[in-house]
Amino acid sequence: MSDPGKPDPASPPAPAVASSAEAPEPTASTAPVSLPDLALRSIGSAVAIVDPATWQILFENGLFFEWFGPEAEADVPLASRMEGLDLEALSAKLEKGRRYTWETEVTSGARTVTTEVEVRRLRHDERELLLVEARNISKRKEAEYLLDSYSRMAEKNARDLQREKERAEKLLLNIMPRAVYEELRDYGSTTPQRFESASVLLLDFVGFTDMAIANDPTSTIAELNDIFSAFDRIVELYGCERLKTMGDAYMAVSGLPEANPDHAVNLAKVALRMRRYIERRNAAHPEAWRCRIGLHSGPIIGSVVGVQKYVYDIFGPGVNMAARMETLADPMQIVMSEATWMLVRDEFACTDLGEVEVKGFGTQRIYSLDAEASGRFA
Repeated sequence: MSDPGKPDPASPPAPAVASSAEAPEPTASTAPVSLPDLALRSIGSAVAIVDPATWQILFENGLFFEWFGPEAEADVPLASRMEGLDLEALSAKLEKGRRYTWETEVTSGARTVTTEVEVRRLRHDERELLLVEARNISKRKEAEYLLDSYSRMAEKNARDLQREKERAEKLLLNIMPRAVYEELRDYGSTTPQRFESASVLLLDFVGFTDMAIANDPTSTIAELNDIFSAFDRIVELYGCERLKTMGDAYMAVSGLPEANPDHAVNLAKVALRMRRYIERRNAAHPEAWRCRIGLHSGPIIGSVVGVQKYVYDIFGPGVNMAARMETLADPMQIVMSEATWMLVRDEFACTDLGEVEVKGFGTQRIYSLDAEASGRFA
């Protein structure tokens, strides 16, 4: 039996108990971080640690040396190795506790790399340092360039489309009134309309066919184009519509597609100014043009005809009557029906031409439009 006061040699020794005064072994959270470990936290980036007092590079990883290596072996400060670095601006940003960033291009082998460089403050062992980190943003820049190119292309296509749209609108407005064009644009079709009170003007030139054959066709057509262009301006001036031209014939209307109580008066003013323009042109040109003009007022039907090629045209007895008035006119004369005369007699000087037989309409009284003279009748 063993003595309880002595240790048993066969028993294992008791485990040693650590004193509370002994310090624990360092762990990963408490072990000091070396400069290389600190610099390499950003994998795939070029990283350097810089002394802000001297701007000397204390540590740099391989990628930083590859991108921003010194031209010689000499230990040069940061600004000498990084193009575009503004030390004053960098210091100002750091003083405010902010990061400083800029973009620069570097050469890596045979290719150029666009980098984004960021500088921020760093403390290590109570020491003030700067962490310089550069990232390759070439792919991002390429994506931005492609996006910008696509945006510019889309804007250009939109502008081209808008120009084509305006060109198409202009062409359609040359063959139909705006209200009809807007209905066609909005609904894809138009509804024939009956206009109870409107006026029609028909004009053609005497001897135009012989003139075109005898003279140079190019110059003759050019003169006709000048004349019709002047007519367009006159028609627009009085709120009327040039409907169409057919060879040397010119058709204009008033009172459609929008009603106008002064349709006959406005179109009579247009007719007088057309004739006055021709008279003045003849006085200054060797080739004399002589026109005949017919006017009639009454119900008219207007509609767009055609599917592939749109044409706005007017129909009805009123159009035929205007054509008959034009054929009854002498050169440089304006002849109108009694229906038109009833609407304009108080504002124009007119001459009663008597009753004549009008094809398709029987006996009709017709008048010549002489001049503007309100309340006068000749």
